[in-house]
Amino acid sequence: MKSRAALIRLKRFQVDEKRTRVVQIESMIADFGNSIADLDAQIVSEQERAGINDPTHYAYPTFAKAALQRRENLKASIADLEAQLEVAREELEAAFEELKKIELLEERAEREARALEDAEEQRETDEIAAIMTTRGAA
Repeated sequence: MKSRAALIRLKRFQVDEKRTRVVQIESMIADFGNSIADLDAQIVSEQERAGINDPTHYAYPTFAKAALQRRENLKASIADLEAQLEVAREELEAAFEELKKIELLEERAEREARALEDAEEQRETDEIAAIMTTRGAA
């Protein structure tokens, strides 16, 4: 029983660890999304300031070009993180399923132990009743 309890604690730790990883990746994706929105606003502002919207134009602002490149890099990073997030969610689901299986085994073992204890108590009660009946008949 103690080893199963230790295993349950270990599995819970693993589930928590994997859940934390999922949250971290989701947070990074959200942060990158916010950065993209900020860059979009900066690009629009710079284009309006320069009066040039075409990145291929020779006079297109250098800052806007750099911001466009950073935005594309962030989008690529988000795509990579989304792939990692999918894997992390699958790992979390698998760890959670393992934990539930072990917890169910523990619950079943506890029910069986209680049933044995109840049966033993009933046997003792029956013995006492038999002794009392025998004494009362004598």
